[in-house]
Amino acid sequence: MATLNSGVATLADWAKTRDPDGTTADVVDLLSQENAIIDDQVMIEGNLPTGHQTTVQTSEPSATYRELNEGVSPSKGTTAQIVDQASILESWSEVDVKLAALNGDVAKFRLQQARPHIRQIAKTQASTLLYGNGDTAPNEYDGIMTRYNDLSGTNNAVNILDGGGTGSDNMSILLVCWGEDMVHGIFPKGGIGGLERNDFGIQTIQGSTGIGTSRLRAYQEQYVLTCGLAVPDWRCVVRIANIDASDLSGVTSAADISELMARALERPPSLNGGSPAFYMNRTGRQMLNILNRNDVISGGGLTFDNVDGNRTANYQGVKVATVDQLTVTEAQVT
Repeated sequence: MATLNSGVATLADWAKTRDPDGTTADVVDLLSQENAIIDDQVMIEGNLPTGHQTTVQTSEPSATYRELNEGVSPSKGTTAQIVDQASILESWSEVDVKLAALNGDVAKFRLQQARPHIRQIAKTQASTLLYGNGDTAPNEYDGIMTRYNDLSGTNNAVNILDGGGTGSDNMSILLVCWGEDMVHGIFPKGGIGGLERNDFGIQTIQGSTGIGTSRLRAYQEQYVLTCGLAVPDWRCVVRIANIDASDLSGVTSAADISELMARALERPPSLNGGSPAFYMNRTGRQMLNILNRNDVISGGGLTFDNVDGNRTANYQGVKVATVDQLTVTEAQVT
């Protein structure tokens, strides 16, 4: 079975290197608990103040058999440079000091009030990681679906498997191989690798400018996540697209998710050296469990392991995780 997150840094790992009192690490742990794909995402510091530049091989040099006394023409490969931008995601928490005092434990109450903000950052980040589109929303970075959205005409088209669905009620399953030379998240050079928490203490919150406006003394916190996505090796992502979500209500009409996942496993150049994982929503996970129930009984197919104290599903040795931000309203990929 592939080792999860071995020798690579995740959001939580980066945070734990910068705050010795553990406060930020606790906050980032809360973030990762909300979504498995964030917990798995390998993060590296970018080489640009606003993101990361990756040099990728676009063609390889030739190798030629020759006879004695016969020369061989020199050749060279070609490369291209891709710049991925990091995006800034923020949320602010403001709590009335009197309300916090009524609770008796101000710190605990403030954390309770902060949780929804952290949860929303996690959801928004996961959604952008999947569906972000810098062309239609310039403040976002391009997510996986935007990069893998054409069944022909692009290099990565071979890594998009067609589940046969049409219309606009489709869903996808992703196979992602996380690694520094495979697929990874980025944060700007010299920036914060993880969720940044800024506690401004008690502030006077004013409704708007002017003497006659309302004022409130409140605890104020800011949460900031600056990150993006880089795909140095496009072969390390496989999108199983066009799975008709409405057909997953019954086995006979459903796409054979298990077979499609087996095909996906043969697309990456290797499952070693990184952290591969399948990601699907609850609708797909439910059907996968149904399709594999006999295999589970016999000990094959979909099985379960204990990873860091958590019961973790795996398919042929590759982790299977649920991501609620994978929708059932995707348009057909053509």
